[in-house]
Amino acid sequence: MNSISVDDLAALGADVSIIDVREEGEYSEACVPGTLNIPLSRFPQSLGDVPFGRRVYVMCASGGRSARATEYLEEHGFDAVNVMGGITEWYRNGHPVRYGAEGS
Repeated sequence: MNSISVDDLAALGADVSIIDVREEGEYSEACVPGTLNIPLSRFPQSLGDVPFGRRVYVMCASGGRSARATEYLEEHGFDAVNVMGGITEWYRNGHPVRYGAEGS
């Protein structure tokens, strides 16, 4: 499984596809701007929402759920990369986070 640090992901710029697999309540509290929320609990049913044909970066709170989702995506032919440390590490390293209804 391919993995990337949050700093390396941030260095790629805004034109990347990031999927956040946290549950909707977690996602609505805080998220990385521009991410697509597909909760792990309904991941198999939502596979059609995952962009196919381009690399996707998979994020959760700290890296556990995203690792499972990344493996699942790879098994189904997607080019997926796990984001190590998740949004927790993203925030700790000073990258932008949207909170609650901010920016909605």
